[in-house]
Amino acid sequence: MINPIKISLSIKDFDIPNDRLDVWITEAIKVSSIAKQVLNNSDLSLSRSRIKKLIEGKNIKIDGVEVNDPSFKVKSGKLITIHFPPAESPIPLAEKIHLEILYEDKYIIILNKQAGIVVHPAPGSPNGTLVNALLYHCGKSLRGIGGVKRPGIVHRLDKNTSGVMVVAKTETAHVNLCETFSNHDLDRRYNAIVWGQPKDIGIIEKPIGRSSFNRKKMAISPRGKIAITKWKVLEVYAPIASLIECKLETGKTHQIRVHLSDMGHGIIGDDLYGKSFSENRYRDNTYKEKLQLIKSFKRQALHATKLSLNHPITKQYIEFISPLPKDINQLIKVLKK
Repeated sequence: MINPIKISLSIKDFDIPNDRLDVWITEAIKVSSIAKQVLNNSDLSLSRSRIKKLIEGKNIKIDGVEVNDPSFKVKSGKLITIHFPPAESPIPLAEKIHLEILYEDKYIIILNKQAGIVVHPAPGSPNGTLVNALLYHCGKSLRGIGGVKRPGIVHRLDKNTSGVMVVAKTETAHVNLCETFSNHDLDRRYNAIVWGQPKDIGIIEKPIGRSSFNRKKMAISPRGKIAITKWKVLEVYAPIASLIECKLETGKTHQIRVHLSDMGHGIIGDDLYGKSFSENRYRDNTYKEKLQLIKSFKRQALHATKLSLNHPITKQYIEFISPLPKDINQLIKVLKK
């Protein structure tokens, strides 16, 4: 699809009982010969879920006015226009974005990822990602290694998690690193600031799968895959929080965040899994003010501090440390006051 495509549907031409916008358009497309011809000529199809996404993406107008609510009620005597945005290129663009490189050779790059940056392009984050920055830094040599949209990527850190991670620069390095991660032949450590005071040391061994209530979340689930997280307490900021170290024995999506939340000690700043303390539990205004400052922390207080493994090509043992970033150190200062 080179040029944008548009379909127009006059409401008065269709006798459709359901007036919900996404349902109405789905049914109208089924009986509209002109709409079906446009779709066939462009090798397109329209399911209700696709129509819903087009509505939410502001690609559908009623009498020239954008509508972004799929449940919008259709009324008679109006014209609905559907605009198909041009197809995105599957190949990410190179972008000049600063990278904090801890180590680099012909085969791998070790990065200190900043919080707020997405690792690879995805719906909602087509550019400005770590992959875009890597393509600019490495040039065309990185393209296609391990996949078109995720060149060189072996593992991920969440957008708002900072710290050390490794990227492959050659296909052989990528294959060998994937095997290392799959076999768990490496040591990954994270620091997290959690609500409350966990016991000094422990291990969580619970399966994690996609939440059946919220598809954007992961959850403890008997249908999930086994996940193992070891932790130990490094510092206690009684009675509000603790600094802990987590060691991953497996690498499931959101593993540390899900396990700690299930344990009752969610990560400070985690708006998806964390559960903060209420000011009402403290009578002292000092604690109440401190809680308000802590709740203003802009991201989950989670940082990948250590990555050690055998080099994927030379097989030499390598280890990299990333100190706690400025924002987490500032949070600790608030907690210590």
